[in-house]
Amino acid sequence: MRKRMAAGNWKMNKTATEARALIEELKPLVANTDVDVVFCVPFISIIPAVQAVAGTGISIGAQNMYFEENGAYTGEIAPNMLTDAGVKHVIIGHSERRQYFGETDEDVNKKVLKAYEHGITPIICCGESLVQREQGITIDWIRQQVKIAFQEVTPQLAKLAVIAYEPIWAIGTGKVATTEQAEEVCRKIRECIEEIYDVSVAEEIRILYGGSVSGANAAELFSMPDIDGGLVGGASLKADFAKIVNS
Repeated sequence: MRKRMAAGNWKMNKTATEARALIEELKPLVANTDVDVVFCVPFISIIPAVQAVAGTGISIGAQNMYFEENGAYTGEIAPNMLTDAGVKHVIIGHSERRQYFGETDEDVNKKVLKAYEHGITPIICCGESLVQREQGITIDWIRQQVKIAFQEVTPQLAKLAVIAYEPIWAIGTGKVATTEQAEEVCRKIRECIEEIYDVSVAEEIRILYGGSVSGANAAELFSMPDIDGGLVGGASLKADFAKIVNS
């Protein structure tokens, strides 16, 4: 049985002081859950966030990392810097990284492989634009993203990965894919993983849905057989995130 996950992507929000305050507010609200709870906070907030969740079941993740160990890469962060700070998860290939910073599928694959080298669990993002959905190429597009992301990843490591399906047209827009749309794509992702590896890997890997998830729609989304939780944006910045966790 796959363990459910509620991961918050805080994006470029909250100072370190504000991050600690929000975590302190959320801790008692998510204390009695059997869901994996992850807060992916801005780099500057990682260390105070790790300190704030000490002794709880909450994990702290990063929103990005580079695929080199060190060097002249101004503005980037290395995987060993994240692990030294206490990071357990990293979001890789978010649509905003692809759109605003030009990340490619090949970049995503390099980052995934580097995350595994350092024992960091990758949360690998995939998703289509509204134009791509209207053109009827959603599944083809996402299969390509998934297949390239998992190149050279062994079956044993693949089982540890988390995949987040986020339709780009639903991120921060208030629009949500219908439960049926979300489940269809997540099921196709699982089928793609089965093609790359086998049934056992496909059954173990966790697939999240992201895109305007809220306390109001979380329970219905997470009741689907191929949706194992959510990668949550704006709603993770409020105490209401607890409603999503407890859904």
